[in-house]
Amino acid sequence: KDLISITHTLALKNEEISNFVCTLKQSLDNLEANSNRVQGDLESEFTSLHSVLDGMKESMLTRIKQERASRTYELQSQLSACSKALESSEELLELANQTMCSSETDGFNQVTDPTPLVTMAPAFRLSLKAKASDNMSHLMVDFSQERGMLQSLKFLPVPATPEIQVSECQVCDNTVTIAWTLPEPDSKIDHYILEHRRTNHEGPPRIREDYPWMVLEGIKEMEHTLTGLRFDTRYMTFRVRACNKAVAGEFSEPVTLETHAFTFKLDAASSHQNLKVEDLSVEWDSSGGKIQEMRKEKNRTNSPMHSPARSALMSPKRAPTARPGRDRFTAESYTVLADTMIDAGQQYWEVKFDKESKAFAVGVALRSLGRFDQLGKSSASWCIHLNNWLQQSLTAKHNNKARTLDCPIPNSIGVYVNYDEGVLSFYNSKTKQLMHTFKTKFQQPVIPAFMVRNIS
Repeated sequence: KDLISITHTLALKNEEISNFVCTLKQSLDNLEANSNRVQGDLESEFTSLHSVLDGMKESMLTRIKQERASRTYELQSQLSACSKALESSEELLELANQTMCSSETDGFNQVTDPTPLVTMAPAFRLSLKAKASDNMSHLMVDFSQERGMLQSLKFLPVPATPEIQVSECQVCDNTVTIAWTLPEPDSKIDHYILEHRRTNHEGPPRIREDYPWMVLEGIKEMEHTLTGLRFDTRYMTFRVRACNKAVAGEFSEPVTLETHAFTFKLDAASSHQNLKVEDLSVEWDSSGGKIQEMRKEKNRTNSPMHSPARSALMSPKRAPTARPGRDRFTAESYTVLADTMIDAGQQYWEVKFDKESKAFAVGVALRSLGRFDQLGKSSASWCIHLNNWLQQSLTAKHNNKARTLDCPIPNSIGVYVNYDEGVLSFYNSKTKQLMHTFKTKFQQPVIPAFMVRNIS
C-alpha cells in the first residue's frame, strides 16, 4: 500500500515537473517573441522620430532659402540703383571740374546751358539705408531642451503589484466593492485590470475547480464596484494588476470574499396534501385543476439596489421545520414552508410565479403557525397575497388585516428579511420597486412560507 502511494506521488511529481519544463520552454519562446516585439516597437518609434525631424529640417531649410532669396533681391536692386546714381554723379563732377578749369567765357556759357547732359537728381533721391538686413538670427533654432528630453528617455518600469485591502471591501445586496493600494504612488499608472471568478472555496482554489476569470479593464480608480451579481456560489475570488502605457504589472495575491448566499429548499413534510412539492418549486396538484408553479431562486444577492440590506451578518441555520405536536397544513391552508429558519442577520430571496394563478402568497411565518392557519390571517405570518378569482388584487396581509397595494403585478417578487431590525420588505425583483414593508419584532425564528391555490 505504501509503495503504491509512493508510486502515485512520484507519478504526480513527475507530471508536475514535466508541466513545469513545458512552462519554462514556453516562457523562453514568449521571451524571444516579446523581446523582438519590443525591439521592433523601439525601432519603429525612432524611425518615426527621424521622419518628424527630417520633415522639420526640410521645412526650416526651405524658409531660410526663401528669406535669403527675398533679401538678396532687395539688396541687389538697391545696389543697382546706387551704382547708376554714382555713375551719373561722377560724370557730372567731371564736367564741373572741366568747366572750372576753362578760361574762356563762351566755353563756360556753353557748359552751363539749361539743358545739361548729366543731372544730380538720382543721387539726391537715394536712401542711404539698406532695405534688407543681413541678420538671419531669427531663423536660428535651439534644440537644447528637446535634446535633454531625448537623452532622458527611459523604458517605462513595470508597475508595482497592488494589494487588495480586505478590510475596505464590502459585500452588500447584489454588489461587491473591491479596494486596493500600491506600495508607493506611481504617476505613470494609466489604468487597472480587475478579474473575478466564483468559487466554493474559502482560500485560493485549484484551477480545475473554479469558474473562468471574468475580466474588467480600464478601471481608473483604486476601487471598483460590481453590480447585478448572482451569488450562486459561496465565495468570489478577486485579483487586480496595474498598467501603464507600455506594460501591465503582476496580479495581486487573490482575495476570496464570502457572499453570504441564503439557500434553502421546500419542506415537503410540511406541505398541504393538494400541493406538489419539489426542492425548489411548488404547484397545485388537484384533479382537474390548473397546474400552478411558483419557483424560488435560492440566492439573496439579487437584492434590490435600493433595499436597506447592507450585509448578511450570520448564515441562516438549517433546521427541521416540523412543528412539535402538529401535522402538515390542511383544510384551507394550502401552505408549504422552507426547510431553513432565519434567526439572525439579513437575507434575501426571489420567487417566480404564474400571473394567471387564482391565488398565491409569499412571505414568512413563525414555526408556531397552526396547521389550519392561512398565511397572513394570524399573528404568526406575514405575506403578499395575489387574489385572481373575479378581479385581480394584490394585498399585504398580517394578523387577518389586509392592505391593498397600488402597484403593477410583478413577474417575480423579492423578499428581504432583516431579522435583527424586525424588517420584512417585498420588492418587484426586476424593477427593484419597493412594494410593501412590515415592521415588527420577531420573537421567534421565521421561515420562508408559500401558498398556492387553484379552482378544484
